[in-house]
Amino acid sequence: MLKGKSAVVTGSTSGIGLAVARAFAKEGANVTINGFGDKAAIEKERSGLEKEFGVKAIYSGADMTKPAEIAEMIKGTEQAFGAVDVLINNAGIQFVAKVEDFPIEKWDAVIAINLSAAFHTTRIAIPGMKARKWGRIINIASAHGLVASGEKVAYVAAKHGIIGLTKVVAIEAANDGVTCNAICPGWVLTPLVQQQIDARAKQTGKPAADESKALLAEKQPMLQFSTPESIGALAVFLAGDAAATITGSAYSIDGGWTAQ
Repeated sequence: MLKGKSAVVTGSTSGIGLAVARAFAKEGANVTINGFGDKAAIEKERSGLEKEFGVKAIYSGADMTKPAEIAEMIKGTEQAFGAVDVLINNAGIQFVAKVEDFPIEKWDAVIAINLSAAFHTTRIAIPGMKARKWGRIINIASAHGLVASGEKVAYVAAKHGIIGLTKVVAIEAANDGVTCNAICPGWVLTPLVQQQIDARAKQTGKPAADESKALLAEKQPMLQFSTPESIGALAVFLAGDAAATITGSAYSIDGGWTAQ
């Protein structure tokens, strides 16, 4: 469906971002993956995308807190593939503390990576999209872009901001062939979440399956995790022709979390 297109996926060396990159490669898009991690593991994923799906894949180690490096990533993709057709802003970090105890440097880092980075990628990529009269910008927000939880002030602020950014970009690009939408996951079973479950099970002495359900039940009526692959599939849909008039929307994929 996306053969010949190119996609940049930030924060895509593991977890949701990697699943999104794989989903786009499966549809024939060339991809730029980005993020930190073990160099050998990243190269294995990058080369694996090329071998498995017959596309071109490049890696950018751009630091999402540094606008100059973000600009180089977008320009590097344009040089490698001719264009940035699809931009998926996925990079994110988390820190938990009460407002009065929240370290200033952690606030700055969360806002920079979770919100400001998406502004910087978008401002650089969107002129080319408008010129070509085709582009898709997909921001991975969160259920916390729609509702709040305690002790996550920076994350909630950033994810609410991402949805605001999505709406403004959608309005400005509405007649330029460019759409901008947000995906708002609830609980997703990534390695980091599995670590949380295992830690809870170790602390309580209960089976991991019980702690998994307990974790889900704190927020979601549906006691089932979303998968990174399901988020990738939704992103692919939003990049396709059927979604040509869907813009400025925030799509919940959260087991009923925000329906309450």
